[in-house]
Amino acid sequence: MTDSPTVIPAEPGPARPLRERIRYNLALLDLRGRGLALIGGLLLLAWLSSGIYKVQPDEQGVVLRFGRWQQTAESGLHYHLPYPIETVLLPRITQVNQLQLGSGASGVASASNGARDKQMLTGDENIVEADCTVFWRIKDARFYLFKISDPERSVKLAAESALREVIGRTPIQSVMSDKRAQIADETRDLLQQLLDHEQAGILITQVQLQRVDPPPQVIDAFNDVQRARADQERARNEAEAYANDVIPRARGDAARITQDAEAYKAQVGNLADGEAKRFLSVYNSYVQSKDVTAWRLYMESMDEVLKKASKVIIDSSGKGMSGVVPYMPLSEQGKPVQKDTRP
Repeated sequence: MTDSPTVIPAEPGPARPLRERIRYNLALLDLRGRGLALIGGLLLLAWLSSGIYKVQPDEQGVVLRFGRWQQTAESGLHYHLPYPIETVLLPRITQVNQLQLGSGASGVASASNGARDKQMLTGDENIVEADCTVFWRIKDARFYLFKISDPERSVKLAAESALREVIGRTPIQSVMSDKRAQIADETRDLLQQLLDHEQAGILITQVQLQRVDPPPQVIDAFNDVQRARADQERARNEAEAYANDVIPRARGDAARITQDAEAYKAQVGNLADGEAKRFLSVYNSYVQSKDVTAWRLYMESMDEVLKKASKVIIDSSGKGMSGVVPYMPLSEQGKPVQKDTRP
């Protein structure tokens, strides 16, 4: 059985219907029957395989079905229904974005408005101008793409609000000196709470407080106040140092005087007790033996008196006085002889 030759119809004119033109092209390429089915199958396979996609480690895959969120895919190889049924968005979630608040953030078109926007009221009702840098990245691609229309503007407004609130409850001295890091951390935490409440899908990684100064119109007066406070602090420190030096020494002297008085009191009391006990002892002896005690007291008194005398007078007429031998007063030999200068 021989194959019948393929009959190619005449080329239709430009005014012929579209169906005839398609039939003419298929006949020209000899694509009839199985060939046409094969091409259709290849096209269908290519269309179905277009749903295969790969999510990189720094991305999240957001699958949309007819424009509505369907699922969020992590890194790896995935599949979604081909276009136009489903589409996929691949935002980078590890890319850290930087947002500048303050100088240079508003452009030069409205410098006066930008300066007023930077001015904030502190906890002690002073005005300062603050500049800070906010670093953020995508935390949840679904919320990031569908919950907020302008992520950078949303982060900027929330950051300004958080920074104003934190500075509004902090004194100006702390804002400009020792609590800058604490203010930056509190601003980051408050900013993250605001964004989470709005389901922005954004993670604040860091807030850097760069410059906090008074407005240029009053910076000279503010510097004078700062110098006066520094002088006040210096005078206070000197007074405290003087007090720390004088007060301990005064307390030491008071304690020493008190101890000396206590010692003198104890000494005088002990001496008085001893004298009283000695007097009572003598009195008891006198009561028991009046003559002996009186003679003993007389002898002791005479001994105390005579041992200080430089001359001794002996009554030679007394009993037993004939054997007394005179002595040379050697103790008076070294004493100078006083001459009588009377006229």
